[in-house]
Amino acid sequence: MGKLKLTEDKLFDLIVYTMISFITLTVLLPLLYVYGSSIAERSEFVTRGFFIIPREITFDAYIYLVNNKEFLNAFQNAVVITVVGTFLNVLLTTLMAYGLSKKWLPGRTVINFMVLFTMLFSGGMIPLYLIVNSLGLLDSYWAIWLTSAISPFYLIVMRGLFGNIPRELEDAARIDGCGEWRLLLTVALPLAKPAIATFTIFYMVAHWNSYFEAILYLHDQSRMPLQVMLRRLIIQDEELLGSETADILFSPAVPMAAIVITITPLIIVFPFFQKYFNKGFLLGSVKE
Repeated sequence: MGKLKLTEDKLFDLIVYTMISFITLTVLLPLLYVYGSSIAERSEFVTRGFFIIPREITFDAYIYLVNNKEFLNAFQNAVVITVVGTFLNVLLTTLMAYGLSKKWLPGRTVINFMVLFTMLFSGGMIPLYLIVNSLGLLDSYWAIWLTSAISPFYLIVMRGLFGNIPRELEDAARIDGCGEWRLLLTVALPLAKPAIATFTIFYMVAHWNSYFEAILYLHDQSRMPLQVMLRRLIIQDEELLGSETADILFSPAVPMAAIVITITPLIIVFPFFQKYFNKGFLLGSVKE
């Protein structure tokens, strides 16, 4: 009986490892193909089709993109949108969550209901566009930042986290002379560090991948972020990038190199925040 159970356990482990290996390959193969294609010669796409390791390595696609003013401008725009937008997201989410965690706040129930209501129902794209237009924010990054300033889900999690701070801890801090601002900075924020780090990376990814908001609110091509530029590279927009160095421009290596450059910042930043992910969500999800 013991041997039979041991055999079943090994069979189960084999099936699990096989499935995990298959899923891992389905994730890694496209990435490896993109990286390999970004340093391949144009002719190799014709002769080989799918490949991971190119026969001849060339960095012409990267050199072309680095020297392309439109691409560099789009990269800079993406950095500005991401850095400022993430800062505003974290700042506003934290401040509002801390305020709503206080049961003595006047109108707290109504505000909480309004936050929850926006998770279930949305006014839609057209009303939001009309509001942005009436405020004179079209063709401005503020249209992107303000329309996505606070995520209701992240706000609710943060509110739960701040609400779980022991009352005795707050009372002790107030006895030591802490006001609300100092209490937030010296007591609440250190306890909320995992959640803040988690939501920071999620806000950051959302802004870095911003595409629809950019084409909806921005009309000036010089303000477009990297994702819009990446789409135009993929569809080979000759009018945008110019017709010089056509052999390089129309090589599949160029959009592949652009994809690599686009995902590299997130790959670099992600490991620094990974340890906070599970803890960040769990902190505000349990009520005592």
